[in-house]
Amino acid sequence: MAITIRPATAADVGEILRFIKALALYERGLDQVTATEEGLLHDGFGPKPFYECLIAELDGKPAGFALYFFNYSTWKGQPGIYLEDLFVEPELRGLGIGKALLKRVAAVTIQKGCQRLQWQVLDWNTPAIDFYVAMGGEFMNEWRTVRLDDEALQRLASGTGDGTPEVLAGDAESAP
Repeated sequence: MAITIRPATAADVGEILRFIKALALYERGLDQVTATEEGLLHDGFGPKPFYECLIAELDGKPAGFALYFFNYSTWKGQPGIYLEDLFVEPELRGLGIGKALLKRVAAVTIQKGCQRLQWQVLDWNTPAIDFYVAMGGEFMNEWRTVRLDDEALQRLASGTGDGTPEVLAGDAESAP
């Protein structure tokens, strides 16, 4: 069995979306997936890509993917990579595909001059947690994920949801 890891191309967006949906199903959130092939094509392969993606193949057939993007650590003053998704088809787990994907993302992190690679895992996903610990991952239990999306994001951006007066760019002196 030959494992190949390659950069995704625009022709892979259908497969990427299939992997995203399979991961969402595993993580009990399929109903939350609103991604489309058109959006993935534009956001990953358009004029200003927001993400990069690797495709794992086993004997020439798609077996998994890793989707990541760049972030920046102000404390380190260095770029990093955030691994948004890592997924291997359930029937192919345990064959080294996930490890090969994670190793390639780590290599990309170093090649791009980034200083760290980080990601999240659901607290109930013990197979993934055990895998990440075995790969040397450190858990940062003192940090909590915070998210704004949908209506909450719109309310905050419009200044209607936070109870404070709106501060426009250039009005930093009047900011609370």
